[in-house]
Amino acid sequence: MSALRTWADRLIGLSAILASLALAVEVVIILSDVISRELGDPIYGSRDIVTMAMVIVVFGGMALCDRRGGHISVDLLERYFPPALNRVLDAFSAALGAVIFVMLAWAIYGVIALNARFGISSLTNLLGLPIDAFRWAFIVLSLIAALGMALRAVEIAVSGRDVTRTGETSS
Repeated sequence: MSALRTWADRLIGLSAILASLALAVEVVIILSDVISRELGDPIYGSRDIVTMAMVIVVFGGMALCDRRGGHISVDLLERYFPPALNRVLDAFSAALGAVIFVMLAWAIYGVIALNARFGISSLTNLLGLPIDAFRWAFIVLSLIAALGMALRAVEIAVSGRDVTRTGETSS
């Protein structure tokens, strides 16, 4: 199980690095575009780049957010429940999160398949960037988040250990 956790943490780290790089690109593009607009010459296609990079930023950081326990949780009744019930609820919520991310990935895959079936090639408005490349990135990053959540659910169910609460990391 620890080897699987190590690999999952590496994938989560890789997705976070991709999200960080996409965020850096967004910041540079937005800052440059604001300055160039003030000078009367906006950057052509900046909206295309920012929109597509946002997919990477949001879904690239999702797995790390879950790994560190950053998702919103309501624990009003947690202190009244026995620890065993809290573990069951934590495992259930992690498993449910994994299912949701798999369903999101499956839905986007359906869009790609439908477009391919009808020969539709989706491009961004100005620069003509292939939207399907970003859809595939969405799928991969969603599946990494789902893997992390599923692994966390199994760890909670089997060992009672929740990586989001202990703060332990694998190297």
